[in-house]
Amino acid sequence: MSTHARRERLLLADLLETAGSEAPTLCEGWTTHDLAAHLVVRERRADAAAGLLLKPLAGRLERVQAEFAAKPYAELIQLFREGPPRMSPFAVKQVDEAANTIEFYVHAEDIRRAQPDWQPREIDPVFADALWSRIERIAKAVGRKSPVGLVLRRPDGRTVVAHRGTPVVTATADPGELAVFLFGRQDAARVELEGDKEAVATLHTAKLGI
Repeated sequence: MSTHARRERLLLADLLETAGSEAPTLCEGWTTHDLAAHLVVRERRADAAAGLLLKPLAGRLERVQAEFAAKPYAELIQLFREGPPRMSPFAVKQVDEAANTIEFYVHAEDIRRAQPDWQPREIDPVFADALWSRIERIAKAVGRKSPVGLVLRRPDGRTVVAHRGTPVVTATADPGELAVFLFGRQDAARVELEGDKEAVATLHTAKLGI
């Protein structure tokens, strides 16, 4: 049975293929080729991917990612489209759904929103709720770098606290836009920010995300 993560994987693979290997992304310094290498390393080389969270391993991650970035672009896309190897934690459907639904959605937006003529993607209510569910679970972990208090709010009034502190800024938008914002793409996210003017400006340029 298809899952949100599986659907987003296939959509992202198609976007990578259509964009070509040298297209820009919202990931600073990365082309689509670099992004494809990151996606493959993340789920096929756990020994290196740990460098995403552990600074002492960041050098190893950089070396391994450079090795994968040297592979043909089409090969990377095919590896990503096929999904993780059987022994990878991501091969477990529940882990894949929990870890990759937002990951793949945001990276798809990294490609789409790097284009000058991008338009917001229409998200069905079921997927919007799935994104919101993940945001509720990870908001505090991802929002810990916020320099001010941060509250995320859906247009229907549902909220989650991403970071406690003062002054407080409230970001209001649909879950897809909140996901893009929370993962550090503030300039590309269409959200309404309410709060102290200086706090809003500080949040807008902060290094959010993992």
